Amino acid sequence: METVIDSKLIQQLREISGSGVLECKKALEQTAGNVDKALQILREKGATQALKKSVRAAKNGLISAYIHHGDRIGVLLEINCETDFVARNEEFKNLAKEIGMQIAATNPQFVKREDIPAEVIAQEKEIYKKQVLQEGKPEKIVEKILEGRIEKYYEQVCLLDQPYIRDTSGKQKIKDLVTQAVGKTGENIIVKRFTRFQLGEE
Repeated sequence: METVIDSKLIQQLREISGSGVLECKKALEQTAGNVDKALQILREKGATQALKKSVRAAKNGLISAYIHHGDRIGVLLEINCETDFVARNEEFKNLAKEIGMQIAATNPQFVKREDIPAEVIAQEKEIYKKQVLQEGKPEKIVEKILEGRIEKYYEQVCLLDQPYIRDTSGKQKIKDLVTQAVGKTGENIIVKRFTRFQLGEE
């Protein structure tokens, strides 16, 4: 028997994912109306679409400034897209503001994990390995534990890997926000660089 999907669920999924009506309806039918699982299906498809678009040049965009309440923290962010039309779009500007807010709140050190110098990763792995061995974990599961801790490290220091602060479930990451924006605009979008200022910081 075919699952009848409530139009409100479709609209809800559209707002979260930025995908089309038919895509949302199909994903919800596949998951018997489970929005979280449907979103996961759409993200997997959206990530593929974003990957195809990532080969296209993103030479337009904007410099966005975000000043945190109290004027003690400020962020300058460069975010790129393909056309000036999208750069002037309110949704694109809002994406930049949301990312600026994220940077102000969480103080990431890098845009993406590929930006981290290899020697820094090696040093972190060495520290974690010593910690795991001191905890008395069996040698055969040390590597698995190390992988988990490095992933946690990426979530702390890499902007795109960080859980989105507005998402209380902790499942949505900043790279998911960008992927959704790619789906909505049909353009390649790149978070290029940022600088965070904190009053009194050396």
